[in-house]
Amino acid sequence: MSLNILNKVNEPKDLKSLSREELNLLSSEIRDVLIKKVSTTGGHFGPNLGMVEATIALHYVFNSPVDKFVYDVSHQSYTHKILTRRKEAFINPEKFGSITGYTEPRESEHDFFTIGHTSTSVSLACGLAKGRDVVGGKENIIAIIGDGSLSGGEAYEGLNNAASSNKNIIILVNDNDMSIAENYGGLYQNLAILRESEGNAENNFFKSLGFEYHFVKDGNNIESLIEVFKKVKDTNHPVVIHMHTVKGKGYEDAEINKEAFHWVMPFDLETKELKFAGQPVKSYANITEEFLIEKAKKDSSIVAITAATPSIVGVNGFRTKLKDQYVDVGIAEEHAIALASGIAKRGGKPVASFLSSFIQRTYDQLSQDLAINNNPATIMVYWGGISGSDITHLGLFDIPLISNIPNIVYLAPTTKEEHLAMVEWAIDQEKHPVAIRVPNMEVISSGVEVEPNFYDLNKYVKVEDGNEVAIIGLGSFFHLGKKVQYKLKEFGINATLINPRFITGLDEELLNELKKYHKLVITLEDGILDGGFGEKISRFYGDSSMRVLNFGANKEFTNSVPLEVLYERYHLTEELIVNDIERVLEDLKILG
Repeated sequence: MSLNILNKVNEPKDLKSLSREELNLLSSEIRDVLIKKVSTTGGHFGPNLGMVEATIALHYVFNSPVDKFVYDVSHQSYTHKILTRRKEAFINPEKFGSITGYTEPRESEHDFFTIGHTSTSVSLACGLAKGRDVVGGKENIIAIIGDGSLSGGEAYEGLNNAASSNKNIIILVNDNDMSIAENYGGLYQNLAILRESEGNAENNFFKSLGFEYHFVKDGNNIESLIEVFKKVKDTNHPVVIHMHTVKGKGYEDAEINKEAFHWVMPFDLETKELKFAGQPVKSYANITEEFLIEKAKKDSSIVAITAATPSIVGVNGFRTKLKDQYVDVGIAEEHAIALASGIAKRGGKPVASFLSSFIQRTYDQLSQDLAINNNPATIMVYWGGISGSDITHLGLFDIPLISNIPNIVYLAPTTKEEHLAMVEWAIDQEKHPVAIRVPNMEVISSGVEVEPNFYDLNKYVKVEDGNEVAIIGLGSFFHLGKKVQYKLKEFGINATLINPRFITGLDEELLNELKKYHKLVITLEDGILDGGFGEKISRFYGDSSMRVLNFGANKEFTNSVPLEVLYERYHLTEELIVNDIERVLEDLKILG
């Protein structure tokens, strides 16, 4: 791979001396680097390929880090990283893991926020602009936001505020007519009209708010971008630059199949096959979708709702087979919950599906719009659990968030049969909003049918009766509990094993019964301990002699830490758990 121009560029100021021809050659070299690197490591493919020219032009015209760029979601920031002293992380395989996939202030003075969720850039840029003004600064503040991010409510809040600021703030709208999946919503009709009219349509959303507006027909043309960026540099009022780009630009498959190439696993550039693909395995998303499709075919009141992530939350096939019973709200999780509440109130049966890290956005709607009204919507929570994920996509916090809101029933299935029974009950029952924490693991089938009846709230299942030690394993960690129970038998301890099923309440009858023949209760949960399930058990036993050990994650943000390292840190291996149990039992003997 020839990198004649990129070899001369180490930081943004090196761009200033390049000719237009060299800038275009640089864009080709960077695109080649991105294709090779991301196909090797995995990552955000299409979004970054579409932003190469715009990023070069931004750094050519503006003066980063004095002028400040805020990338929305920041999964289009790879070229920015290459141009800001981090190119080795994209060129040298030995350094591929040295940076994150998102903007990160600890990596570079050119990054101002750690960002991985969407629709936040304009609000953050408004804050930088106000901070600049009150301390007497003069720099340009540029928010870089994709059209998909404009479907999120915070983007509208930021635009509304920015338009009335009467100060320098530049908003670059990267319009490629795509979110992760296709875009939905009325705004996109206006963006289409603006693209077709090359920005000249009378009906202009951005102008209606009060922005000076510029349209760039070819957002992958460096000369056009430089020209408009120079026009708006050092402006004294709010500006929107609306540029049309091609998502996946320069890689034909990504240009054609934009959704599949939004984010990729490592793949072979020649064969297009995944490098680490094993045999296809059924996932809980697969079996949930199959169940929902069959149930919805027989019941037209069922509505599947997603917030722009259909392919990863079990509704990918649903959207094509049952279009009239499917709603993609765009990147608007808050709206999705309120929508579900309204559908349920009117007699429909909404099933709204989210990733754990995205449901964090819905707290007020879960509480105010759904739970206070006690409307029987079904909420599916995917990818909840301790993981080696980056800091912005941790699935640790859904248990404390959801389980402490009154009226919501939060269920934790342990097997395929239990999961599908819970989904069926949640959809058909009419008494409560019900959330289901979809197991974040391979599908486990017991072969034992489970009745779809969970009306007896907070009733735990005692799977095996024992004494001295009781193990309460929540959801996917029930299986860890089984392993611990088996290992304890090596030490002559026949522990009781319990599947609680319910995250949101206590089976007081069973917990009181344990006091008779047990000295120690341990809880296992795949999430953060603070405010979690285990703390409820500890509080219950607080005024008794029962000892309780809670196992789960510490209250901390982790960033791409391997799962095995975290399990060791949190004592979530069979050996460490058994060691802790033995220590407590030894202490109890001494005290006894």
